[in-house]
Amino acid sequence: MDLIGQWVGFFTFVLLMLAVDLGVFHKKSHAVSLREAGIWSVVWVVISLLFGAGVYYFKGPQQGLEFITGYVIEKALSVDNLFVFVVIFSYFKVEGRYQHRVLFWGIMGAFLMRGILIATGTWLVALASWLLFLFGALLIWTGFKLLREEDGEEEDFENKFVVRLFKRFFPVSTADNGPKFFVREPDGNGRMRLAATSLFVVLLLVEVTDLLFAFDSIPAILAISKDPFILVTSNVCAILGLRAMYFLLAAIMPMFRFLQYGLAVVLMFVGTKMILHEAQHYHWKLGGWNVGFEIPIGISLGIVGGLIGLSVVLSLVFPAKPDDPEGAAHAGPTAE
Repeated sequence: MDLIGQWVGFFTFVLLMLAVDLGVFHKKSHAVSLREAGIWSVVWVVISLLFGAGVYYFKGPQQGLEFITGYVIEKALSVDNLFVFVVIFSYFKVEGRYQHRVLFWGIMGAFLMRGILIATGTWLVALASWLLFLFGALLIWTGFKLLREEDGEEEDFENKFVVRLFKRFFPVSTADNGPKFFVREPDGNGRMRLAATSLFVVLLLVEVTDLLFAFDSIPAILAISKDPFILVTSNVCAILGLRAMYFLLAAIMPMFRFLQYGLAVVLMFVGTKMILHEAQHYHWKLGGWNVGFEIPIGISLGIVGGLIGLSVVLSLVFPAKPDDPEGAAHAGPTAE
Protein backbone atom coordinates (compact mmCIF):
# COMPACT_ATOMS: atom_id res chain seq x y z
CA MET A 1 0.00 0.00 0.00
CA ASP A 2 1.39 3.42 -0.98
CA LEU A 3 1.68 6.35 1.44
CA ILE A 4 -1.52 8.06 0.25
CA GLY A 5 -3.42 4.82 0.66
CA GLN A 6 -2.10 4.46 4.21
CA TRP A 7 -3.31 7.96 5.16
CA VAL A 8 -6.71 7.51 3.51
CA GLY A 9 -7.19 4.09 5.05
CA PHE A 10 -6.21 5.26 8.53
CA PHE A 11 -8.48 8.31 8.65
CA THR A 12 -11.38 6.44 7.04
CA PHE A 13 -11.13 3.87 9.81
CA VAL A 14 -10.89 6.59 12.50
CA LEU A 15 -13.99 8.41 11.20
CA LEU A 16 -15.88 5.12 11.00
CA MET A 17 -15.02 4.25 14.60
CA LEU A 18 -16.02 7.73 15.80
CA ALA A 19 -19.33 7.46 13.95
CA VAL A 20 -20.03 4.06 15.54
CA ASP A 21 -18.96 5.34 18.96
CA LEU A 22 -21.15 8.46 18.93
CA GLY A 23 -23.96 7.39 16.61
CA VAL A 24 -24.61 3.90 17.95
CA PHE A 25 -23.18 3.29 21.41
CA HIS A 26 -23.56 6.84 22.75
CA LYS A 27 -26.53 8.07 20.71
CA LYS A 28 -28.44 9.07 23.84
CA SER A 29 -27.00 11.23 26.62
CA HIS A 30 -26.34 9.07 29.67
CA ALA A 31 -23.93 8.77 32.55
CA VAL A 32 -21.13 6.38 31.54
CA SER A 33 -20.79 3.53 34.01
CA LEU A 34 -17.46 2.18 35.24
CA ARG A 35 -18.15 -1.10 33.40
CA GLU A 36 -18.89 0.66 30.10
CA ALA A 37 -15.82 2.89 30.47
CA GLY A 38 -13.64 -0.14 31.21
CA ILE A 39 -14.91 -2.07 28.17
CA TRP A 40 -14.41 0.87 25.81
CA SER A 41 -10.96 1.59 27.23
CA VAL A 42 -9.91 -1.99 26.48
CA VAL A 43 -11.46 -1.79 22.99
CA TRP A 44 -9.51 1.36 22.07
CA VAL A 45 -6.24 0.00 23.48
CA VAL A 46 -6.65 -3.29 21.57
CA ILE A 47 -7.44 -1.40 18.35
CA SER A 48 -4.33 0.77 18.81
CA LEU A 49 -2.10 -2.22 19.54
CA LEU A 50 -3.45 -4.05 16.48
CA PHE A 51 -2.70 -0.98 14.40
CA GLY A 52 0.81 -0.91 15.91
CA ALA A 53 1.24 -4.56 14.94
CA GLY A 54 0.23 -3.63 11.39
CA VAL A 55 2.81 -0.82 11.34
CA TYR A 56 5.44 -3.29 12.61
CA TYR A 57 4.55 -5.83 9.90
CA PHE A 58 4.14 -3.49 6.91
CA LYS A 59 6.62 -0.67 7.70
CA GLY A 60 9.23 -2.59 9.68
CA PRO A 61 10.35 -3.13 13.30
CA GLN A 62 11.83 0.36 13.72
CA GLN A 63 8.60 2.16 12.78
CA GLY A 64 6.54 -0.36 14.75
CA LEU A 65 8.51 0.28 17.95
CA GLU A 66 8.41 4.04 17.31
CA PHE A 67 4.61 3.88 17.06
CA ILE A 68 4.24 1.88 20.28
CA THR A 69 6.69 4.13 22.18
CA GLY A 70 4.95 7.29 20.93
CA TYR A 71 1.56 5.82 21.77
CA VAL A 72 2.63 4.89 25.32
CA ILE A 73 4.12 8.36 25.94
CA GLU A 74 1.06 10.21 24.58
CA LYS A 75 -1.31 7.93 26.51
CA ALA A 76 0.60 8.44 29.74
CA LEU A 77 0.83 12.22 29.34
CA SER A 78 -2.89 12.40 28.59
CA VAL A 79 -3.60 11.07 32.09
CA ASP A 80 -2.44 14.38 33.59
CA ASN A 81 -4.71 16.11 31.08
CA LEU A 82 -7.66 14.06 32.35
CA PHE A 83 -6.96 15.15 35.92
CA VAL A 84 -7.69 18.72 34.84
CA PHE A 85 -10.87 17.63 33.01
CA VAL A 86 -12.13 16.11 36.26
CA VAL A 87 -11.59 19.41 38.07
CA ILE A 88 -13.29 21.42 35.28
CA PHE A 89 -16.36 19.17 35.24
CA SER A 90 -16.59 19.24 39.02
CA TYR A 91 -16.21 23.04 39.15
CA PHE A 92 -19.05 23.64 36.66
CA LYS A 93 -21.13 20.74 38.06
CA VAL A 94 -21.52 19.13 34.64
CA GLU A 95 -23.88 16.16 34.84
CA GLY A 96 -22.39 12.77 34.01
CA ARG A 97 -24.78 12.26 31.07
CA TYR A 98 -23.43 15.40 29.34
CA GLN A 99 -19.72 14.86 29.99
CA HIS A 100 -19.32 12.42 27.10
CA ARG A 101 -20.69 15.03 24.65
CA VAL A 102 -18.17 17.63 25.81
CA LEU A 103 -15.30 15.14 25.62
CA PHE A 104 -16.30 13.97 22.14
CA TRP A 105 -16.24 17.45 20.62
CA GLY A 106 -13.20 18.36 22.71
CA ILE A 107 -11.33 15.44 21.19
CA MET A 108 -12.45 16.37 17.67
CA GLY A 109 -10.87 19.77 18.29
CA ALA A 110 -7.79 18.05 19.69
CA PHE A 111 -7.34 16.14 16.41
CA LEU A 112 -7.21 19.41 14.50
CA MET A 113 -4.87 21.16 16.95
CA ARG A 114 -2.49 18.22 17.24
CA GLY A 115 -2.34 17.93 13.45
CA ILE A 116 -1.41 21.60 13.12
CA LEU A 117 1.19 21.40 15.90
CA ILE A 118 2.76 18.21 14.52
CA ALA A 119 3.00 19.74 11.03
CA THR A 120 4.48 22.94 12.49
CA GLY A 121 6.93 21.05 14.71
CA THR A 122 8.22 18.78 11.95
CA TRP A 123 8.57 21.76 9.60
CA LEU A 124 10.54 23.75 12.19
CA VAL A 125 12.83 20.82 12.99
CA ALA A 126 13.49 20.23 9.28
CA LEU A 127 14.23 23.94 8.89
CA ALA A 128 16.46 24.23 11.97
CA SER A 129 17.29 20.95 13.70
CA TRP A 130 19.00 22.78 16.57
CA LEU A 131 15.48 23.56 17.84
CA LEU A 132 15.53 20.02 19.22
CA PHE A 133 17.87 21.33 21.93
CA LEU A 134 15.17 23.84 22.95
CA PHE A 135 12.41 21.22 22.79
CA GLY A 136 14.49 18.87 24.92
CA ALA A 137 15.24 21.58 27.49
CA LEU A 138 11.52 22.45 27.58
CA LEU A 139 10.61 18.83 28.36
CA ILE A 140 13.24 18.57 31.11
CA TRP A 141 12.02 21.84 32.67
CA THR A 142 8.38 20.70 32.43
CA GLY A 143 9.25 17.41 34.13
CA PHE A 144 11.13 19.27 36.86
CA LYS A 145 8.12 21.54 37.48
CA LEU A 146 5.82 18.52 37.58
CA LEU A 147 8.02 16.94 40.26
CA ARG A 148 7.64 20.03 42.43
CA GLU A 149 3.97 20.67 41.66
CA GLU A 150 1.70 20.57 44.67
CA ASP A 151 -1.91 19.39 44.41
CA GLY A 152 -4.93 20.61 46.23
CA GLU A 153 -5.11 24.22 45.05
CA GLU A 154 -8.62 25.08 43.97
CA GLU A 155 -8.91 26.61 40.51
CA ASP A 156 -11.19 29.56 39.78
CA PHE A 157 -12.13 28.74 36.19
CA GLU A 158 -14.66 31.57 35.94
CA ASN A 159 -11.80 34.07 36.14
CA LYS A 160 -9.54 32.33 33.65
CA PHE A 161 -8.37 34.75 30.96
CA VAL A 162 -9.88 32.74 28.11
CA VAL A 163 -13.30 32.65 29.84
CA ARG A 164 -13.28 36.38 30.62
CA LEU A 165 -12.21 37.17 27.05
CA PHE A 166 -14.96 34.98 25.59
CA LYS A 167 -17.65 36.53 27.80
CA ARG A 168 -16.53 40.00 26.78
CA PHE A 169 -17.41 39.33 23.13
CA PHE A 170 -20.15 36.69 23.41
CA PRO A 171 -23.15 36.42 25.78
CA VAL A 172 -23.35 33.36 28.00
CA SER A 173 -26.71 32.02 29.18
CA THR A 174 -27.07 31.37 32.90
CA ALA A 175 -30.06 29.04 32.48
CA ASP A 176 -29.92 25.24 32.55
CA ASN A 177 -29.80 24.35 28.85
CA GLY A 178 -29.07 20.64 29.12
CA PRO A 179 -26.73 19.29 26.41
CA LYS A 180 -26.91 22.39 24.17
CA PHE A 181 -23.85 24.50 23.38
CA PHE A 182 -25.81 27.47 21.99
CA VAL A 183 -29.36 28.75 22.57
CA ARG A 184 -31.52 31.69 21.54
CA GLU A 185 -32.80 33.82 24.41
CA PRO A 186 -34.26 37.32 24.99
CA ASP A 187 -31.62 40.06 25.14
CA GLY A 188 -33.66 42.33 27.44
CA ASN A 189 -34.62 44.68 24.59
CA GLY A 190 -37.43 42.62 23.14
CA ARG A 191 -35.19 40.80 20.68
CA MET A 192 -33.74 37.30 20.60
CA ARG A 193 -30.00 36.74 20.66
CA LEU A 194 -27.69 33.79 20.20
CA ALA A 195 -25.94 32.91 23.47
CA ALA A 196 -23.44 30.27 24.48
CA THR A 197 -24.30 27.92 27.33
CA SER A 198 -22.18 27.08 30.34
CA LEU A 199 -21.57 23.69 28.71
CA PHE A 200 -19.86 25.46 25.79
CA VAL A 201 -17.67 27.35 28.27
CA VAL A 202 -16.64 23.96 29.67
CA LEU A 203 -15.85 22.75 26.12
CA LEU A 204 -13.78 25.88 25.54
CA LEU A 205 -11.73 25.20 28.69
CA VAL A 206 -11.25 21.56 27.69
CA GLU A 207 -9.92 22.65 24.28
CA VAL A 208 -7.56 25.23 25.77
CA THR A 209 -6.32 22.70 28.35
CA ASP A 210 -5.58 20.17 25.62
CA LEU A 211 -3.76 22.82 23.58
CA LEU A 212 -1.52 23.67 26.55
CA PHE A 213 -0.73 20.01 27.17
CA ALA A 214 0.02 19.52 23.47
CA PHE A 215 2.95 21.92 23.77
CA ASP A 216 4.58 19.30 26.01
CA SER A 217 3.42 16.14 24.27
CA ILE A 218 4.32 17.12 20.69
CA PRO A 219 8.02 17.77 21.51
CA ALA A 220 8.00 14.47 23.42
CA ILE A 221 6.83 12.51 20.39
CA LEU A 222 9.33 14.35 18.14
CA ALA A 223 12.06 12.81 20.29
CA ILE A 224 10.83 9.36 19.27
CA SER A 225 10.21 9.71 15.54
CA LYS A 226 10.38 12.21 12.67
CA ASP A 227 8.04 10.17 10.45
CA PRO A 228 4.80 12.22 10.02
CA PHE A 229 2.73 9.03 9.69
CA ILE A 230 4.03 7.69 13.01
CA LEU A 231 3.65 11.07 14.71
CA VAL A 232 0.03 11.54 13.64
CA THR A 233 -1.21 7.96 14.05
CA SER A 234 0.31 7.48 17.52
CA ASN A 235 -1.26 10.78 18.64
CA VAL A 236 -4.65 9.99 17.15
CA CYS A 237 -4.74 6.48 18.60
CA ALA A 238 -3.84 7.84 22.05
CA ILE A 239 -6.54 10.54 21.81
CA LEU A 240 -9.26 8.16 20.56
CA GLY A 241 -9.49 6.38 23.89
CA LEU A 242 -9.43 9.50 26.08
CA ARG A 243 -13.19 9.70 26.63
CA ALA A 244 -13.48 6.14 27.88
CA MET A 245 -10.29 6.51 29.91
CA TYR A 246 -11.65 9.68 31.54
CA PHE A 247 -14.68 7.89 33.00
CA LEU A 248 -12.53 4.95 34.04
CA LEU A 249 -9.88 7.09 35.74
CA ALA A 250 -12.47 9.36 37.35
CA ALA A 251 -13.34 6.47 39.66
CA ILE A 252 -9.84 5.16 40.33
CA MET A 253 -7.64 8.30 40.14
CA PRO A 254 -6.97 8.43 43.91
CA MET A 255 -5.14 5.09 43.58
CA PHE A 256 -2.38 6.57 41.39
CA ARG A 257 -0.75 9.04 43.78
CA PHE A 258 2.78 8.52 42.35
CA LEU A 259 1.82 8.63 38.66
CA GLN A 260 2.56 12.36 38.48
CA TYR A 261 6.17 11.71 39.48
CA GLY A 262 6.51 8.88 36.98
CA LEU A 263 5.29 11.15 34.19
CA ALA A 264 7.71 13.86 35.32
CA VAL A 265 10.70 11.51 35.04
CA VAL A 266 9.42 10.28 31.63
CA LEU A 267 9.40 13.87 30.35
CA MET A 268 12.91 14.47 31.67
CA PHE A 269 14.16 11.23 30.08
CA VAL A 270 12.55 12.03 26.71
CA GLY A 271 13.98 15.56 26.80
CA THR A 272 17.45 14.17 27.55
CA LYS A 273 17.10 11.62 24.73
CA MET A 274 16.20 14.41 22.32
CA ILE A 275 19.24 16.51 23.30
CA LEU A 276 21.64 13.55 23.12
CA HIS A 277 20.27 12.57 19.71
CA GLU A 278 20.82 16.05 18.27
CA ALA A 279 24.23 16.49 19.97
CA GLN A 280 25.72 13.54 18.08
CA HIS A 281 25.52 15.55 14.84
CA TYR A 282 27.91 18.17 16.26
CA HIS A 283 30.63 15.65 17.25
CA TRP A 284 31.16 17.28 20.65
CA LYS A 285 33.53 15.48 22.99
CA LEU A 286 34.03 15.61 26.75
CA GLY A 287 37.14 13.91 28.10
CA GLY A 288 37.48 11.92 24.88
CA TRP A 289 33.88 10.70 25.03
CA ASN A 290 31.22 11.67 22.53
CA VAL A 291 28.64 13.93 24.16
CA GLY A 292 25.82 12.87 21.89
CA PHE A 293 24.57 9.36 21.12
CA GLU A 294 21.39 7.59 20.07
CA ILE A 295 19.34 5.65 22.64
CA PRO A 296 17.81 2.69 20.73
CA ILE A 297 14.03 2.83 20.42
CA GLY A 298 13.64 -0.57 22.13
CA ILE A 299 15.52 0.66 25.21
CA SER A 300 13.49 3.89 25.19
CA LEU A 301 10.24 1.91 25.15
CA GLY A 302 11.46 -0.23 28.05
CA ILE A 303 12.48 2.80 30.12
CA VAL A 304 9.22 4.69 29.48
CA GLY A 305 7.08 1.62 30.20
CA GLY A 306 9.17 0.77 33.27
CA LEU A 307 8.87 4.27 34.76
CA ILE A 308 5.11 4.40 34.29
CA GLY A 309 4.68 0.83 35.53
CA LEU A 310 6.85 1.52 38.59
CA SER A 311 4.81 4.63 39.51
CA VAL A 312 1.58 2.61 39.24
CA VAL A 313 2.97 -0.26 41.34
CA LEU A 314 4.26 2.13 44.01
CA SER A 315 0.84 3.80 44.10
CA LEU A 316 -0.85 0.46 44.70
CA VAL A 317 1.72 -0.75 47.26
CA PHE A 318 1.78 2.56 49.17
CA PRO A 319 -1.76 3.96 48.81
CA ALA A 320 -2.65 7.38 50.18
CA LYS A 321 -4.25 7.48 53.59
CA PRO A 322 -7.92 8.52 53.71
CA ASP A 323 -7.03 11.85 55.35
CA ASP A 324 -4.04 12.49 53.02
CA PRO A 325 -4.77 15.62 50.94
CA GLU A 326 -2.35 14.41 48.27
CA GLY A 327 -4.47 11.34 47.69
CA ALA A 328 -7.71 13.29 47.68
CA ALA A 329 -6.44 15.94 45.30
CA HIS A 330 -7.10 13.86 42.21
CA ALA A 331 -10.35 12.38 43.42
CA GLY A 332 -12.85 12.42 40.61
CA PRO A 333 -16.60 11.88 40.41
CA THR A 334 -17.81 8.45 41.35
CA ALA A 335 -18.96 6.20 38.53
CA GLU A 336 -22.68 5.84 38.18
